[in-house]
Amino acid sequence: MNKTLLPQIATFLACCALVGAADSKRPNILFIFLDDFGWKDTSYMGSDFYETPNLDKLAGGGMVFSDAYSCAANCAPARASLLSGQYTPRHQIFNVGTGARGNARHRRLLHIPGTDTLDPKIRTWADQLQSAGYVTATMGKWHLSNDPLPYGFDVNIGGTHSGGPPRGYYPPHGKVPGLQNASKGEYVTDRLSDEAVKFIRSNKEKNWALYLTHFAVHTPLDAKKELVAKYQKKRPGNLHQHVAMATMIQAVDDGVGRIVAVLKELGLTDNTAIFFFSDNGGYGPATDMDPLKGYKGTYYEGGIRVPFFVNWPGVVTPGTKTAVPMIGVDIYPTFCEIAGAKLPSRQSQDGVSLVSLLNGKKNSLGDRALYWHFPAYLQSYGGKFNREQRDPLFRSRPCGVIRVGDFKLHHYFEDDGFELYDLKNDIGEKNNLAGKMPEKVSELRAQLNAWQRRVNAAIPTERNPEFDAEAEAKAIAGEAADGKQGKGKKRKKKA
Repeated sequence: MNKTLLPQIATFLACCALVGAADSKRPNILFIFLDDFGWKDTSYMGSDFYETPNLDKLAGGGMVFSDAYSCAANCAPARASLLSGQYTPRHQIFNVGTGARGNARHRRLLHIPGTDTLDPKIRTWADQLQSAGYVTATMGKWHLSNDPLPYGFDVNIGGTHSGGPPRGYYPPHGKVPGLQNASKGEYVTDRLSDEAVKFIRSNKEKNWALYLTHFAVHTPLDAKKELVAKYQKKRPGNLHQHVAMATMIQAVDDGVGRIVAVLKELGLTDNTAIFFFSDNGGYGPATDMDPLKGYKGTYYEGGIRVPFFVNWPGVVTPGTKTAVPMIGVDIYPTFCEIAGAKLPSRQSQDGVSLVSLLNGKKNSLGDRALYWHFPAYLQSYGGKFNREQRDPLFRSRPCGVIRVGDFKLHHYFEDDGFELYDLKNDIGEKNNLAGKMPEKVSELRAQLNAWQRRVNAAIPTERNPEFDAEAEAKAIAGEAADGKQGKGKKRKKKA
């Protein structure tokens, strides 16, 4: 060997060693993402009936966010924002499907249909992590196209364009990718947890990112049969008492326990960052976010504020809590930073990385504005739920929303109506301050309008020719009466 090459070879090998060491220090990412899981649906957030000991332990070992938000009050737009790092006006997925929702005679405006498929030209955080050398997998609900693989995933188990579990939580699951060979009596939540364990075992020597996007606890409320008797015998709580929901939540938590045990067995615990999040607020007929107003489909806090924690050994101090607001678009830059992946150079990004906050810099994000844009309609559950909405016919009508600091402004496009809330003193959004604080309304409205122009937000203005004011008034009166009759029946009280 030419001795003059030895120094160069030594330098090359040293560089290779450094690269290998850097790669070994990049954490694996386990992203547990639930569907229709409410702000208080874990024990650590205050449920008095649902049981989540494994999630509670992870939350206690990490940082819990009290003011975490989804980018939308229902599934598809929330997921599109999460994967793209963009607010809804940019990707234009505004609702589940593109059709009009609710009774046509009650809709004053023609909604903005948008699209139901995430543009494949948009690079997701999975694309960026994959390019950075991570093995990526999605397991469970996808909802943004027919196939998630072109969006940066190496593995797909269960992901289709469907918004719910394939034919319920028990087989047969049809021709859903990765779930065709389901055994008799297999519960799909358990199956996804088992597949997660297999993925981690098979990639234990690599950097991996697992998007475990459970169908739970989306409807149908399909109880895990062997847990039903347990919760039927359990004393109902003031807040929660739904037996089927309790079994569905325990199935998720039990699976998390199995996954955490495997991480420990393989020596991966200290090199895995675990994120826990939900796509929107809880399903009104089965759960409760009290003291928050609203539920899935509303843009009150109960529809968009969700549980979120990060467990990242060696980085996040165990047992920490923060009231700094975060929102779904923040996941993208956060994942890229911790994975050493680049952000796409020619794609707008609306979020900010949470890494500095996770490192303990409490004021690193400042009082930035958070935004929501919903130019469509979501029909009401009806009856006793009407008092959790602006009007009894729709969970939400077309609106824009902004939160800055402690103040949150709703702007409804049909009637140019405003609602202003001081969340620090009125987390339940009971006291509309719009009439008392016109200057604050003007200030936040100007910020909201400037943002809408900046992102080219489509705002409905065309009147709906099918709208019938008399029919709407009659329907509102009837629903209001039903809601009044249901008042006080929302929660069972302990004996």
